Amino acid sequence: MILRAVFLLVFALTTLFSTPDASAHALEPGYLELDHVGGDEWRVTWRKPQVGGEPMRIDALLPEACDPRSGPDPAFDGRAFLTGWIATCPGGLAGQTVVIEGLERTRTDVLLRYTLGPDESAQTARLTAASPSLTIPEKQGWIGIFGSYFSLGVHHILMGVDHLLFVLMLLLLIREWRPLLAAVTSFTIAHSFSLAAASFGWIIVPAPPVEAIVALSITFLAAELLHPEGDKKRLSERYPWVVAFAFGLLHGLGFARALIEVGLPEGDVPLALLAFNVGVEAGQILFIVVALALGAAISRLYPAVAYVFGNSARAGLRILAYAVGAMSAFWVIERVAGFVA
Repeated sequence: MILRAVFLLVFALTTLFSTPDASAHALEPGYLELDHVGGDEWRVTWRKPQVGGEPMRIDALLPEACDPRSGPDPAFDGRAFLTGWIATCPGGLAGQTVVIEGLERTRTDVLLRYTLGPDESAQTARLTAASPSLTIPEKQGWIGIFGSYFSLGVHHILMGVDHLLFVLMLLLLIREWRPLLAAVTSFTIAHSFSLAAASFGWIIVPAPPVEAIVALSITFLAAELLHPEGDKKRLSERYPWVVAFAFGLLHGLGFARALIEVGLPEGDVPLALLAFNVGVEAGQILFIVVALALGAAISRLYPAVAYVFGNSARAGLRILAYAVGAMSAFWVIERVAGFVA
């Protein structure tokens, strides 16, 4: 039943994301930084995602007391649209409201990073479609920092289709719960290590090659799934924790990109890293639970579909493996072409 449930979920995912223009990642988050430079002046950095080669139709509006409230037209930096300016905000930012205009019509979010004054640690907050504005508090505190980075971690894993497909392919390959537990645990340890190392700058790897290898990891698992079951176990079955650990290091570098782009709060780096990593794990567990529950529900509500997959499991697995493998191979080629060309 569990295999059939996972089976149906993978089928639904591959159907949804196997179109030619599909992307493994959701839109990158927007980023607004308000850095105090002295007196009543703040240096503003505003970075918004691209959509179809154009800047997303969202705009950062500073508090009404600030002048100017918005900046000049952004320029493309290779990944997103970037602009910056100096704003004068008499009375400071505490108690004032920052708004991301148009964010309520999107599926992305914006990370806000700000300093209230000289010698103050940077604070962070996450703005979403449901909450596109923020009244800046006097001081955020550790609860606010943990909540912001925890939600960022959950959002990043749940919006990253390639990471989710990797987890689902592991579920299909490893049927016994002990090896599966070992694989998931080693994957967690590995990406926690590489996430921290990349965030502290101990490992510096450009994002495009990492993204290509992450896609390649899914292709590898799809190829493993195509190997017929027999006396000789597949590599992922013989050494599940080794495979999961190796690819977990690479996926951790992919997770680190989100943190590197938005930055870490000075003085609270360990807390932010912990919160982000816990958020990633919470999102991963949530996805697995929901996937199994939905798969079981589909098999009960649509017995004809469940019958086909349940009685033709080997053929169905091959179809899914080819679908996931073809999609991930396309991502590999697309991403390699992006940094080689």
